This record gives sequence, structure tokens and C-alpha cells, in this order.
Amino acid sequence: MKTTVFTKYHIAAGAKMAEFAGYNMPIEFTGINDEHMAVRNGAGVFDVSHMGEIWVKGPRALDLLQRITTNDVSKLFDGKVQYTCMPNGRGGIVDDILVYRVDAETYMLCVNAANIDKDWKHICAEGKAFGMEAGHGKELYNASDEICQLAVQGPLAMKIVQKMCDEPVEEMEYYTFKKMKVAGCDAILSITGYTGSGGCEIYAANEDGDKLWKALWEAGEEFGLKNIGLGARDTLRLEKGFCLYGNDIDDTTSPLEGGLGWITKFAEGKEFIDRPLLEKQKAEGVTRRLVGFKMIDRGIPRHGYPLKTVEGAEIGHVTSGTMSPSLKVGIGLGYVTAEHAAPGTVIAVEVRGRLLKAEVVKYPFV
Repeated sequence: MKTTVFTKYHIAAGAKMAEFAGYNMPIEFTGINDEHMAVRNGAGVFDVSHMGEIWVKGPRALDLLQRITTNDVSKLFDGKVQYTCMPNGRGGIVDDILVYRVDAETYMLCVNAANIDKDWKHICAEGKAFGMEAGHGKELYNASDEICQLAVQGPLAMKIVQKMCDEPVEEMEYYTFKKMKVAGCDAILSITGYTGSGGCEIYAANEDGDKLWKALWEAGEEFGLKNIGLGARDTLRLEKGFCLYGNDIDDTTSPLEGGLGWITKFAEGKEFIDRPLLEKQKAEGVTRRLVGFKMIDRGIPRHGYPLKTVEGAEIGHVTSGTMSPSLKVGIGLGYVTAEHAAPGTVIAVEVRGRLLKAEVVKYPFV
């Protein structure tokens, strides 16, 4: 199992550890609900060093990215981040990613941990058509094993991070970033996150990890900074209706089915993979949709549970579910047939043979 530069600190803090995407990762520290509310109301730090970072550089960088992603990369400016996904050529999704524009010929992609190898192979294969080579000092470079990443999230997060920075960062806009010194280390400070509670993500070289960690905890002490595990990361993102690759979207779901039409741009001259197929799907309408639902009956929906009509006819399945720590009610995401996707529709979740009522709702849930 791989470790991150911060693994030793999690073990020392008494974290419950488990394997995730090939890494030994902290699942929880003091408890999921406790950690969840710490991020909603204060500040928490997540080790997200398992995420991947891929550099795309050179005069053809934009052309390649316009080909392999659904969102319009030409709209980016230096210091801007974009959420997007990579279609797989079969109507499904290779991965959902973040694209960072450093300058007109330099981009960094942040990719999901479990998909690093798959994404890298896909990008290299597509890059060949643009004459782009892969490897150290080349146009395409996989830096995933060299970079550590911390997410500092919550309403107090930027007050903490400001103490580690010489230049002002508290007023930076959502989905922008700066290459700058953080705790004296060369870093990328990105106003992004997977919690919906504000904060940032900090990328740095592995060798600066210890220095960054110590500085963060010194800065965070007065604000009650807490360690947060992957368990609360999941409940936080689910309350905001953020997709998790491998659950809510995957190689078999289209961006339009998965509620990602807002990052699928049929811009003039943008001939991205699967464009004709997705244009046809948009015109004809999808047969199933990813929806949010809230339990009416008491119960907790879980990944894989069947979704049915109240009469018991199967209409889909749960992709993510939990007991919402903020709402104290069961919430979930799942695919249902298009005719059952309208908010207000009452559906049923089959929980261990029992049909429990739920209502389709618009997300975010909180």
C-alpha cells in the first residue's frame, strides 16, 4: 500500500486507517459526524495527496484539452480553474477532473486517485495525434507521485491559511489559484474543495510536506483546526450533491445523464470526443437521470440499493447514500428513469427487502 507524506501524522493522531485507491488513508479520527460539523462550522484539514496531478504543456496543449474534455478550456485565463470531465468515446466518462491554467501553454490537471493510471494512458494516447510526447521534460508529465496536497476547508479555513502566506489570500475568488509561497514553500494555492463550505486546496512538493503540515497546525491552533478523514469527506460532498467518480458517474454514465450538462459545452470549433453522440442525446433527451432524494420514511440509503416506484416496479439504483449529519435525515443520489426524475416525485428505496418512501429533490441538500 502506498503512503503519503502525511500518513505518519494520521497514525500518530489515532486515525482509523484503511486502503483507498491503493493508499493507506485516514477514514476517521474523532468520528464522522463530529468531523463533518467541524468543517461546516469551523475548519478541518484533509490529506488528499492520493489525488493525481498531470501537466499538459506546449503550443498544442489547449488543442488537446479541447479534444479530451467537455468544458470549454478556451474560456480560462491565467490563474483560473475549471471543473470538467473526459468522455471515453463510448458515451461514458473516463474521469471528472479540474483543469488549472498557469499560462497559455501550461496546464495542470487534478485527477481522481483511483483513475490516475487510466487517465494518464488516455491522455498520452490522445496526445499522440497532436504530436505530444510523454515523460520528464516533455509536453505531458505525470507528477502524481511527487506532489502532496492538503485541503483546508470550512468557514475559518482561509483565516488559518492567511497566517501562512505573505500575500493576501482571503479575498481570492472561488475556482481561482495562485502559484505562491505557503509557509515558505513553493505551492499552488487553489480556492477549490469538495465540501461546499469554503476553503482551499494546497499543492506542494513532497519534500515540503512536513514543513507545510507543521506550519498549518501552528496557524490553525487558535481556530480549532481538526483532522478530517475520508468518511466525512464523503458525507460533506454528498450534502452538496457533488459527484463521486466510481459511484455517481463512471465509464457507463454520460455527462448528460449524470447531471453534468452544465460542464458539457457544444462550443463552435470544439470537436471533443463523443460530441456527436452527446449532441444527439441532448436533442432526444436521456432515458435516465441522476437525481437527489431525501428519505420520507426512516432509513439510510446505501450504494447499490434498488430504487423503485411506491408500487414496487424497479426504476433505478442508489449510487451514493448516507444519514446527513446536518439534516439528520437519510439522503442520496441515484439513477432513475426520466419519467421519475422530476423534483417532488415520491419513489421508494428498497432497504433489506422493505420499501421505504423517499422524495426526489433538487440538490444541494444543504
